[in-house]
Amino acid sequence: MGTNGSTMLEPLRQGLPPIDPAAVSSSATCALPARYEAVRGARKFTSRTLTRWDLDERFDDVALVVSELVTNALRHALPADAPRDQEPPVRLHLMRWTSRLVCAVRDPSEDSPVAGEAEDSAECGRGLFLVDSFSDSWGWHPLAGPLTGKVVWALFRLPPA
Repeated sequence: MGTNGSTMLEPLRQGLPPIDPAAVSSSATCALPARYEAVRGARKFTSRTLTRWDLDERFDDVALVVSELVTNALRHALPADAPRDQEPPVRLHLMRWTSRLVCAVRDPSEDSPVAGEAEDSAECGRGLFLVDSFSDSWGWHPLAGPLTGKVVWALFRLPPA
């Protein structure tokens, strides 16, 4: 994956019509506190959102990816001395187009996500491998403007209606 935003977002465009941010048919966002209990909240938020969008059948794969992305943000992207009482530093965004669903997790770290070299029995280091296995593509890009940090996203193709 490249180092500039357009290269990192290229998988969102492969084999699909161009993404026009104004063409998002539905979107939802959720602020997540800097606590591991936030993963459960992210899954509940994802369940409610997918039910509202009539995408219940995608819940298992999407929830697994959301859990991994949020866990990675909480585990690797927050400074150890980050204040726990300020504005939530991690946000989950779900965006739906006609032919795809994108899950994006924003965090304050500017470091790129790195897939671990996990053995089969390892309990950590497999998160991005799972994201890659259960989504159609994934990537990340740094935030621009006044925001600092990055967004890690995963794309799911949706069957024609």
